[in-house]
Amino acid sequence: MKIIIKIFAITLLFTSCNSETKRDGYVINGNAKGIYNGIRVYLKGFDQNNRQVDIDTAIVMNEKFTFEGKVLSPDVYYIFINSINGNLPLIIENNKINIDIDKDNLQTSKVSGTKTNEALNVFSNNMKAIIEKRRNLSLALRESAQANDNEKTTALNTELSNLNLEAANFPFEFINNNRDNYYSLILLESMLKNRNADIQKIIDTYQGLDENLKTSAKGNEILAQVDAAKTILEAQTRTEIGKIAPNFSAPTPEGSILSLNEIKSKITLIDFWAAWCGPCRRENPNLVQIYEKYHNKGLEIIGVSLDGNTRQADPKADWIKAINDDKLTWPQISNLNYFNGPIAKIYNIQSIPSSFILDTEGKIVAKNLRGAALEEKIAELLN
Repeated sequence: MKIIIKIFAITLLFTSCNSETKRDGYVINGNAKGIYNGIRVYLKGFDQNNRQVDIDTAIVMNEKFTFEGKVLSPDVYYIFINSINGNLPLIIENNKINIDIDKDNLQTSKVSGTKTNEALNVFSNNMKAIIEKRRNLSLALRESAQANDNEKTTALNTELSNLNLEAANFPFEFINNNRDNYYSLILLESMLKNRNADIQKIIDTYQGLDENLKTSAKGNEILAQVDAAKTILEAQTRTEIGKIAPNFSAPTPEGSILSLNEIKSKITLIDFWAAWCGPCRRENPNLVQIYEKYHNKGLEIIGVSLDGNTRQADPKADWIKAINDDKLTWPQISNLNYFNGPIAKIYNIQSIPSSFILDTEGKIVAKNLRGAALEEKIAELLN
């Protein structure tokens, strides 16, 4: 019996030493071997506008430093140290975290103590390996091109393309293999911020996460971001080339309601613009010239104004004045609600000027053409 009790006690001690005991706050213990006393260590994060903010400062004493505090939920923060280049990412959660600083390369420092940081380490190391391999391949590709070794260049191009595909897929594979790790949520959130993100793949990956993650506070935040991304994806799908342009309606300057379907012609140009938009106003003379040249041949334009900017004292007056000043004689409509108007939402307008060219069936055949390219396309469609 004494032996059994002893084994149980040892097992309990081992489990206690290796489990992540939840704390009321976090303690970050840094081992800074080789770093002089008095050197400052900074803990920094980023706010909602992606601006760097100072969280805390510590001072190295006897090759050690400590940060203590409390976070509402785990998130990525960064360690900076005076006299050492770069920074060290880590995930702070209300637990004990250890950092062994590499004074020669801060990014190779070791963060331990939580499963979340272990996952971050694994992901970062794998991505670093892919990036290093890509760098070496790019150098080899440059050398083979300079040596006019076409066979080797072709092979290296293929290898580099495969590696780029591997780099794009790796975050998704990592999350699918770590569905219950909090770092997967953090990684997914960072992927959502990428303008070229594969939204559908992110949505599918989020759905595969462990339910405990999805129902956490962070999980609910990301769900809202996923839903917003899904709305954008649906809008992008609706307005792809080859799709029938969604109908819409809005008030004219005179106050009557006009719809796209009412004015569609052989070729119809939907022009998103605003009085406050400099590039739009500079493009308007070109639109006037095109309209005068091709209107009688079957071209119609409908201008959709995104006036309603909060900096405008009287958006409607600005809109009407711009129409008159720029001599825009084609139909104009606006909800005067900036980018928040329903038409801008339906067409997923993120910037202006934006435009869509429709054929006789109302099908989108081209998008965002300006200058000579716009006239060439309209001439091609009407001839």
